[in-house]
Amino acid sequence: MTKFYVSTRNNNIDVSASEAVLLGLSDDGGLFVPKDINSIKIDINELIELDYKEICKIILNKFLPDFTEEQIKYSVDNAYDEKFNHKEITPLKKVGEDFFLELFHGKTLAFKDVALSILPYLMKESKENCKLNKEILILTATSGDTGKAALEGFKDVEGISIIVFYPEGGVSKIQELQMKTQEGKNTYVYAIEGNFDDAQNMVKQIFNDNDVREKLYSNNVALSSANSINIGRLIPQIVYYFSSYIKLVKEKEINLGDKINYTVPTGNFGNILAGYIAKTIGLPVNKLICAANENNVLTDFIKTGEYNIQRDFIKTISPSMDILISSNLERLIYFMSGGNSSYIKNIMEELKTNKKYKVDSSIKNQIKDLFWSDFSTEEETLSSLKNLYQKYGYIVDTHTAVAYDVYNKYKEKTKDKSKTVILSTASPFKFIESVYLAIESKKIDTDKDLIRKFSKKYNLNIPKELSNIEEKKKYHDEILSIDKVEGRIIQISEKIRG
Repeated sequence: MTKFYVSTRNNNIDVSASEAVLLGLSDDGGLFVPKDINSIKIDINELIELDYKEICKIILNKFLPDFTEEQIKYSVDNAYDEKFNHKEITPLKKVGEDFFLELFHGKTLAFKDVALSILPYLMKESKENCKLNKEILILTATSGDTGKAALEGFKDVEGISIIVFYPEGGVSKIQELQMKTQEGKNTYVYAIEGNFDDAQNMVKQIFNDNDVREKLYSNNVALSSANSINIGRLIPQIVYYFSSYIKLVKEKEINLGDKINYTVPTGNFGNILAGYIAKTIGLPVNKLICAANENNVLTDFIKTGEYNIQRDFIKTISPSMDILISSNLERLIYFMSGGNSSYIKNIMEELKTNKKYKVDSSIKNQIKDLFWSDFSTEEETLSSLKNLYQKYGYIVDTHTAVAYDVYNKYKEKTKDKSKTVILSTASPFKFIESVYLAIESKKIDTDKDLIRKFSKKYNLNIPKELSNIEEKKKYHDEILSIDKVEGRIIQISEKIRG
C-alpha cells in the first residue's frame, strides 16, 4: 500500500491511509498528515452539479488512495442514509443576511455525527486492507458531543469496542444523558475526575505507553481513536465546506470562484482545520474566523503567535469548547512550517515542559493572513443568542451563539462584506438550560419534563432521538479518577478477548 501519511513529529514515520485510520495516533505522539498536502487538488467547477454524497466520494478518493472506489461508495452510502433527518445532510439556512450551516441533523444532534457516521465504515475497510485480525479498542475523550456520536457510530460494530471518557460536571445535562443511556454490548462510558484537557492528555498518554500497548496486544487488542486526532475523523469534515459553497453558488448568492468566509466555534481545532485543508485543496476561502469562548487560548495565539496554556480553565455554557490544549493546531503549524517535523517535535516538547510555545514570524504571518479570531464572554453569548431569536425567530445552541457574536465583531472591526457561512454545530435541544436562560433571562425548571417544556415554549419539534431520554435506563454511571483509567482499560481488553 502507498505510504501516503507521515507523522507531524517525524517525517520518517510513514503509513498508508488505512494504517493511519486504524492507528489514530502515531507511535511518537504525532498526528498523521498527508506527505504532500499541496499535491491534492479539487476542481470546484466539477462539483457544481453534485450532491453531498457525490462530493464526499470525490474528496475521500483523494485522501484514501488505498481504498477502492467500491469501498468508498459502500462507506458513503451507508453513512449518509436515513440516520440524517435532512436529505442535504448539512443544509444551509439563510437567516437575515447571514448563512448558518446546520451540522446537527444526525442521530446525536451535533456536527460530530457527520464524520462519526462514516468513521466506523472507514475503519472496517481499513482493517480489511491491512489484514488486521486483532480486535480494535477505541479510546475517546469528549468535551460533550464526540462521545455520543462515536458511541452511536460504533455501537455493536463487530470487531470494534469503544470507551468514552468525559469530564464529570463538564458537559450539559442532555449530553450526559445521551452518553449514560447508550446501548450496545461493545460500548463503555466513564465520567472522569477533571476537565476535558485531563481526559484528552490521559488518552494520549495511554496511546504512547508501550507497556499498556503490550498488555493489550497480549489480549489480541489494538488501540485506535475516534477523536479528530484520527485523520479518518477529520477528512469527512472537509466535505461540508465544499457542499456549502456549492449551495451558495446554486442559490446565486455568490459566483463560482468568489471567496467567502467561514466562522467556526472552535475548541480542539479540528473543525476549522478541515476548513483550512479545504482551502488548501481548492476551495475559495477569504478568512477562517476562529470563534472562542472565555477559554480563549486560540484567540491569543492567532493574534500573538504564542500558545500559552498557563491560565485558568473556565467552565462555560459552551462546554464543548472548554479546551486549552487544541490538538489539531499541531497539524496547522506543521503545514505552515513546510512540513518541518523537527520543528513540530520541539515546540510540542516545549508545550509539555513549559506550558507554552511561540511560533516563528513566518508562521505567525501566514496564520494572520488566513485566520481572524476573537472570543465571546458568557454575557455576550447569551445576548447574541437572544438577539438572533428576537430578530429572526431562529434559535441556536450556545456554541453557535459564540460564533454569531464573534462574526458580528469581525464585521464591525474589519468592515469585510464577504459572504460568510457560520457553522452551527449542535441542536439547541442539547443545551436547553442555557438557551432558555438566554432568551427568557431566567432558569428553566430542570425536571423530567424539561425537553417537552422547551419544545412547547418555542414550538420546536422534539428530535426523535431525545424522545423519553429522561426515562431511559442508564447503563453507564461510574466515575473514575485518572489513576484508575489504565486498569479499567486493561480489564475491558480482557473481557473483549473473552
